[in-house]
Amino acid sequence: MRFFYLVLVILFLSLNLRPSITSVGPLLEFIQTDLGMSGVTASLLTTLPVFCMGLFALLSIKLSNRLGTEKSLLIAMVLIFLATFARAFLHNSWLLITTALFAGIGIGIAGPLISGFIKKYFPDRLSVTSVYSVSMVIGAALATSFSIPLFHVLKESWQWSLSFWSIFALVAILLLFGLLAKREAGTVIMKLPSMRIQNKRVYLFMLLFGFVSTIFYSITAWLAPFVQSMGMSASQSGLVLTLFTAVQIPVSFILPMVVGKTGKRKKWLLLCGLSELIGVVLLIGYFAPWVAAIFLGFGAGGLFPLAILIPIEEANNVDEATSWSAQMQFGGFMIGAIGPLVFGLALDIFNSFTPAFIMIMIILCALAVVVLRLDKSAPEREADN
Repeated sequence: MRFFYLVLVILFLSLNLRPSITSVGPLLEFIQTDLGMSGVTASLLTTLPVFCMGLFALLSIKLSNRLGTEKSLLIAMVLIFLATFARAFLHNSWLLITTALFAGIGIGIAGPLISGFIKKYFPDRLSVTSVYSVSMVIGAALATSFSIPLFHVLKESWQWSLSFWSIFALVAILLLFGLLAKREAGTVIMKLPSMRIQNKRVYLFMLLFGFVSTIFYSITAWLAPFVQSMGMSASQSGLVLTLFTAVQIPVSFILPMVVGKTGKRKKWLLLCGLSELIGVVLLIGYFAPWVAAIFLGFGAGGLFPLAILIPIEEANNVDEATSWSAQMQFGGFMIGAIGPLVFGLALDIFNSFTPAFIMIMIILCALAVVVLRLDKSAPEREADN
């Protein structure tokens, strides 16, 4: 019974890591029109939380050292809940951006702590990481799929549609209260996580995660507006974005288990990168956005969970898992935050999506180089630990 309860905690914690960001994409046109936001300003709704996810990832180490994993996760969920729920009452672009800021802080704290939570409660069952990765994708899929329907049901209020996703954080808070209440006294004292990078491979983790984040959040933010520019309706663009996220669900669940059994991490990372490259080429050619969404979804569905798994897999204990995940997400999200902003800037300057998509292609090539370097330096890991 305790096993299923802990898995349920991981599931609802992870569900909160994407909706406050991905729910914006399908509604972006309505938000821009209502609030008079430029492309660059609208990009802040994605860029700012991703930046904060990186900046405040290191705060998870401080909080974990002071309060423990469970209480720190509770603080993160409260931040996400308040920031997301507050969107129901906003009619100002900068207040909306402020909610993105605080949601990003909460997500930044929670992400690395979930890795430490898994290492703590499931040290010999890292397949549970699949619950982490697939729950993130499901949260993103639900937010992209139902943001437009909710918009229509809730009297065409994008505010309440965005606010609806605070329900996941509320459930996570209740589950964490239950876990804290049942927590046994006399738990094992562990070495505290460190903010200092002691393993040089973490820098490669950062680059890999940064490129993956840049691609994912750029596509998440701008795929719907792009297909709308092709003449599709808001509802159709929402369905394309839904397909993009829906494809990720089985991939993000199955692929970490496949890699765990076969050990062929490099092969699958490169294959996922190639899949995204094909998807971007299809978009540049304005050819079959539905097919492009499938290729993009397969790539994103594999790259994100495999990147998240790397520090958990290579860590020897809870403190290393928390530290390396926090450090990776700090550098990675800081890099990734630039993507949607530059994408929106390129769109404002060139009034065309093509230059921005070419930027994504270049980043995918750089990602392949990092994957090969990461695999090549693998034998050095024992020396670095």
